[in-house]
Amino acid sequence: MRILISLVSSSTSTGLHLLSVSRRLRTKISPFSTLIGLKPPPAMATSEDSLRRSLAEKQSSIESQGNTVRALKAANAEKATVDEAIEKLNALKLDKSVMEKQLQAAVNGNGPDGSINKEAFRQAVVNTLERRLFYIPSFKIYRGVAGLYDYGPPGCAVKSNVLSFWRQHFVLEENMLEVDCPCVTPEAVLKASGHVDKFTDLMVKDEKTGTCYRADHLLKDFCNEKIQKDLSISAEKAAELKHVLAMLDDLSAEELGAKIKEYGITAPDTKNPLSDPYPFNLMFQTSIGPSGLSPGYMRPETAQGIFVNFKDLYYYNGNKLPFAAAQIGQAFRNEISPRQGLLRVREFTLAEIEHFVDPEYKSHPKYSEVADLEFLMFPREQQISAQSAKKIQLGEAVSKGIVNNETLGYFIGRVYLFLTRLGIDKDRLRFRQHLANEMAHYAADCWDAEIESSYGWIECVGIADRSAYDLHAHTEKSGVPLVAHEKFSEPKEVEKLVIAPVKKELGLAFKGNQKKVVEALEAMNEKEALDMKASLETKGVVEFYVCTLGENVSIKKNMVSISKEKKKEHQRTFTPSVIEPSFGIGRIIYCLYEHSFYMRPSKAGDEQLNVFRFPPLVAPIKCTVFPLVQNQQYENVAKIISKSLTAAGISHKIDITGTSIGKRYARTDELGVPFAITVDSISSVTIRERDSKDQIRVDVEEAAPVMKSVTDGHRTWADVWASFPHHSSGSAED
Repeated sequence: MRILISLVSSSTSTGLHLLSVSRRLRTKISPFSTLIGLKPPPAMATSEDSLRRSLAEKQSSIESQGNTVRALKAANAEKATVDEAIEKLNALKLDKSVMEKQLQAAVNGNGPDGSINKEAFRQAVVNTLERRLFYIPSFKIYRGVAGLYDYGPPGCAVKSNVLSFWRQHFVLEENMLEVDCPCVTPEAVLKASGHVDKFTDLMVKDEKTGTCYRADHLLKDFCNEKIQKDLSISAEKAAELKHVLAMLDDLSAEELGAKIKEYGITAPDTKNPLSDPYPFNLMFQTSIGPSGLSPGYMRPETAQGIFVNFKDLYYYNGNKLPFAAAQIGQAFRNEISPRQGLLRVREFTLAEIEHFVDPEYKSHPKYSEVADLEFLMFPREQQISAQSAKKIQLGEAVSKGIVNNETLGYFIGRVYLFLTRLGIDKDRLRFRQHLANEMAHYAADCWDAEIESSYGWIECVGIADRSAYDLHAHTEKSGVPLVAHEKFSEPKEVEKLVIAPVKKELGLAFKGNQKKVVEALEAMNEKEALDMKASLETKGVVEFYVCTLGENVSIKKNMVSISKEKKKEHQRTFTPSVIEPSFGIGRIIYCLYEHSFYMRPSKAGDEQLNVFRFPPLVAPIKCTVFPLVQNQQYENVAKIISKSLTAAGISHKIDITGTSIGKRYARTDELGVPFAITVDSISSVTIRERDSKDQIRVDVEEAAPVMKSVTDGHRTWADVWASFPHHSSGSAED
């Protein structure tokens, strides 16, 4: 299952202030992109093509001037003339060298002032995360297993805070029904959902050693390597490689194999030739019970547990629609070649919502609360025409039909609010619409919330209108109708479209592909079905595209019956549609780490200090308590404050070591702790804010209430700064 904030209502105001910072603080901290050079300025970003063209022209000029020098020498020209020509050649070579450095900076994401590039920035983040035990490779003393990671104490706290806010923002705010289903799933369930047959990635093998690689990863690595390191390729070739990268997810096995052969891509380790790409099912298989006769799988997503429980959940909700069910849990995918840290792993946490709605009424009562939001959207038309994402008002996107319906738009807006309140940079968050041939045949519309990181744009949340496919599939497989009802006050005469595939004839014609053809026929909308009926009546045969096969098939008149029937009904029975937001929690957390990380010089200026700018909402520890010096009275005050913080439910850390206060500040800044309470007297203490390093003085008994108000989001640091005396950090600051 594919995997995604303005004030929505008074009940969601908690947390809104958590991201607020004073004007003073904003002037003290440079913008994230400036600090790390992660985003090249627009002039640099747009100059790559022109730099490549200029570099090619410069190379041509060097070759021409080289020929001139050789001709002059052959003709025994005067020394002054030859020297002048050589000087001109050397000047051209120097210009070329400068242009190569500019191009290297442009493609690698270096800042114009030589600031840190993407790879160096990523390494700094990962080193800090692993050293401070946010996460570490699993089974490290046994050399680890690719794609498996352990969360350490601060990582567990961040994850717990993200999930807690997810529950508050979605489950509580929307009155969702939360469930918790098993990780081990019987084969029949995943057979009905299509995972057994279709949950695959394309794999290639080293033809001599048998080592397996994910085909699209090899092609992606080749394109990136050429773009970033081969400065001699033309602007046209660079554009071609970028187009391949943009369309990578859309390539068939044949197209992927053709590109691998065209570019001469071989096995990375041995340089041996590769096999043609073929599908590999990503699910971990197991068996249920000792006999081994009941096959099962570790679930690749959490959604199927919700779908199979629809009947009971519908009853629990008073047989009323719409309603939503939610689940947080572990999912498992046997990745071919896991990499990119937390972004592609074999076991991960998903948080998924299935919002069940009448397919004829996809409006949402709270849609107006998000309609005015404006953020980066990337509709399919802009992707196809090679444009970039642009800011669009959500209400405009829905009214123009860019987003299929209000409920889908509502959840896109709620996802935007959720991610930005966590601390994701809104300028590096976009919602990308799936291309028509990316979507399953049953999907009405699908958008991914993509977050830009040092790895590029990463899909972190998927928001899809899955139509009624899932409930239909489980109804057919289980024989239990997963339907909803709308009772009429008076009987109604209704005209119903009936699509009846003749399975015997389809089986004879399509054999093993019969089921896919039947599914595609049954999924037709009314216009498609009536057009087919008209064509069959006049021609007797019609070409019909089956997207799960990726080809047209010939449907004959004896293979399907399409008709409209009139009858009186006392109630309408229908299969609900599903709007599904699916969140990859690990991916969101990793992007949050990158968006929150920056470096600043120590007071002495002799080293760079790492800082995670976590909002209090997600910070692993909300504050620290430090006695300024080792003094029994100060330590007693620190313990009193610690008890008050514990009683208020504020996570904190008390440090009574003799380390200098500056080093203790730096240590906790690296953990992303937003506030520090320093005990420097027995009657009052200072409270320091992490990013501005500003300090206020409060009475001892006020310390915990102030921390409670600011970490809960009831007050901002600007409010607190305006309400209490300011304190000069003096020589104690880092």
